[in-house]
Amino acid sequence: MSPSVSHLSLWETAKSELRNTLPRADFETWISSLQPLSIIEGKVLVLEAPSVLTEAWVNSNYAEVLRRQLTLVAGRNMDFRLTASVDTSREAAPVPAPVARASRQSAATASPAPAIKATNTFDNFIVGPENEMAHGASLAVAKEPGHYYNPLFIHGPTGLGKTHLMHAIAHSVYAANPQARIAYISSETFTNDFIQALQTGSVAAFRRRYRELDLLLIDDIHFLAGKESTQDEFFHTFNELHNNHKQVVLTSDRPASEIAKLQERLVSRFQWGMVASIQAPGLETRIAILRKKAAARGLDLQPEIAEFIASRIARNVRNLEGAVTRIVGLTGMTRKPLELAQVEKLLHDILVEEASHTLTAEVIQRKVAEHYRIQMSDMTSKRRMQNIAFPRQVAMYLATQLTGMSLVSIGQAFGGRDHGTVIHARKTVVNQMEVDANVRRTVEYLRAQLSMNR
Repeated sequence: MSPSVSHLSLWETAKSELRNTLPRADFETWISSLQPLSIIEGKVLVLEAPSVLTEAWVNSNYAEVLRRQLTLVAGRNMDFRLTASVDTSREAAPVPAPVARASRQSAATASPAPAIKATNTFDNFIVGPENEMAHGASLAVAKEPGHYYNPLFIHGPTGLGKTHLMHAIAHSVYAANPQARIAYISSETFTNDFIQALQTGSVAAFRRRYRELDLLLIDDIHFLAGKESTQDEFFHTFNELHNNHKQVVLTSDRPASEIAKLQERLVSRFQWGMVASIQAPGLETRIAILRKKAAARGLDLQPEIAEFIASRIARNVRNLEGAVTRIVGLTGMTRKPLELAQVEKLLHDILVEEASHTLTAEVIQRKVAEHYRIQMSDMTSKRRMQNIAFPRQVAMYLATQLTGMSLVSIGQAFGGRDHGTVIHARKTVVNQMEVDANVRRTVEYLRAQLSMNR
């Protein structure tokens, strides 16, 4: 890399590599919020941390990793200097909470606090028809935690903004009340903390830590499936918080009723408040996401390039962000206008990975039609006989679960039906899965078969 490379491009390139080498939770909690300020004498990158705590934690735990990566990117020995932001009075700074790599002793004695990404705020969330209900419910929860939509259960495929909304809620609640006791964790962290509490005889401390919170946000609650003892413990934790009007927010990759081996009493409680789904964003929303993320990095993305990327990356919003990161690095190094061929080459692996996971409505229709022994044309026909209508509804349901298509797009693929028909089909199949074990087994079999082809 040229000795005259800017501090912005150096850090963007290094950060992109760190994203791939560090555990996701570590990167998102401690590295992603660091901002480059300048380069001193061509050999020391000055970075700004959002808080004194982040500054201390990075210096203690990631100094050698940062030096090594900066040196590799720059092609010469590089060091870094970390300073804390002056205005941290209103920020929800990441701290060594259970989700982070704090010592188990300190995590067991300190009140859980938000380990959240600084940029995941409501201002940075792009609202579209696929996520507006989840966004609106999250705003209501953030404004009056414990009063509306308690619990808030957000479900949808990976990488579409569920975690962003949880972080935004935490930011908003903390800004309104810096004394609020907040924990953002994964269900795996809750499970591991509970197991350790059992092993060390510290169950009472574990319960105090989680049951005295003002706001509990748990990602990927579906991972509690099959963990009976942990489910029992969470059931009582949930009841304690809910009875005391403390807010609970949960995310999952599927509706609670579709989480296998989840206790019925938990399923019931997860549906007490608001259940909101997030679908893959449509093309217009994806373009808006791209342009906003690019603008936040100081890049004015040309419309034709934004449309190209958005049309090729439809499954995962995180891949859109990864694309922006690479483009920012490229423009920082070349300082020339982007060309479409450059972008396609730069994003080749992302585009290939995205395409390999794309499951079309037609593939789903064909698989379901073969299983139920009906004609492929029946999937788009207006015929309403039960032996045709229900398989068609199953195919619509699977399309909502396994593709990045919007409800409108799915309806169009099934003979020009509207999104309301798709919603009705999804509800019908879910209801039948709850009351008929044979239907549930059939749908789960088809889901598994189709997932193998992704």
